[in-house]
Amino acid sequence: MKEQSSAFLEKARSFLTKAQDLLDAHHLADQAAGAAYLAGLHGVEALIFEHADNIIRRHCGVQRELGRLAKDDPRFDHELRALLGRAYDLKA
Repeated sequence: MKEQSSAFLEKARSFLTKAQDLLDAHHLADQAAGAAYLAGLHGVEALIFEHADNIIRRHCGVQRELGRLAKDDPRFDHELRALLGRAYDLKA
């Protein structure tokens, strides 16, 4: 795994931990949703960097590139490809 991809995954893990804490200890569902979205975003950034050596900073660009990478990949069904967009809506 590339170093930058690993860094994105570490960020994703950190935000997942934060989301779980916000939900379990503080019962802050809105903030937990925001942290969970950021975990997903950083996970997708890792995938993009691993496959394309590209860092994309805007949500719409990350979502577009995920769609392109996952388009013909049977491991990504429609629900999984749509997850990042739905998580963004929940965060908002």
